[in-house]
Amino acid sequence: MASGILVNIKEEVTCPICLELLREPLSLDCGHTFCQACITANDKESIVSEKGEGHCPVCRIYYQPWNLRPNRHVANIVEMLQKVKLSPEEEQKTDFCVHHGEKLLLFCKEDGKFICWLCERSQEHRGHHTFLMEDVAQEYQEKLQAALHRLRAEHQEAEKLEADIKEERTSWKNQIQKEIQSVQNFFKKLKGILDTEEQKELQKLKKDEGDILHDLEQSESKLVKQSQVLRDLISELEHRLNGSMRKMLQDVNGIMERSKTFTLKKPKILCKEQRGVFRVPDLNGVLQMFNGEECQSWWVAVEFLCWWE
Repeated sequence: MASGILVNIKEEVTCPICLELLREPLSLDCGHTFCQACITANDKESIVSEKGEGHCPVCRIYYQPWNLRPNRHVANIVEMLQKVKLSPEEEQKTDFCVHHGEKLLLFCKEDGKFICWLCERSQEHRGHHTFLMEDVAQEYQEKLQAALHRLRAEHQEAEKLEADIKEERTSWKNQIQKEIQSVQNFFKKLKGILDTEEQKELQKLKKDEGDILHDLEQSESKLVKQSQVLRDLISELEHRLNGSMRKMLQDVNGIMERSKTFTLKKPKILCKEQRGVFRVPDLNGVLQMFNGEECQSWWVAVEFLCWWE
């Protein structure tokens, strides 16, 4: 019973990195505890985040290397545990086979556990590769160290790739924001040019309206005067024709001369077909108002946004 409790306590105060009893234990914010040397080495081998934080080797939660806390309570438990010795009977039980009562001196590679010499000869382990534990300890220690080294390298590469992706995301975001700003500036300038051109065309139309209406007004006034002269001549001629012979012949040469020499002066009216009509300018013509670099930058922005969508 006592040996089982001690084993459980030993597991609780064993470093997850070196798998030995904790030496100078330091606790992280997440609650996990490591040897000072082990967690320091982990900090050097691991890539820290942009904030200078590291990953807990157990739960992967971020922690601040400068915020590690010495765990005095765990250190005291380790110290007391090192002083505890199992009774000879209990210590002997942990080293002897529960099936045969023989000492566990061999290690079976196939099953990955300790066995005695009788287990080695049993049907269960027949044909298995068995060795003295002292002969395979170094081999398995090197294999475990190699596995640990490889996984740490993989973890280091994973964190580097993660940092690269974050940097790439920031770069893409900045680039797209610049393109958006470029498009907005382009259309703002284009709108300004179109507004200016609109005002020019409207001013031209206003001037044409004034000139044409003035000319028509002058022509109308002249026609009014000519119409009055014609009405006077027509009235006089009708009056002579309706009167006496003496009245008709009196000063007839004068009225005849005036009637003969009168010619209607027709005004010059501007034909609508002859007048220039406003036409919507071609988009390419408008874009020529910009320099080549601005147009090229805008089209690059448009093509990129189309691809992004």
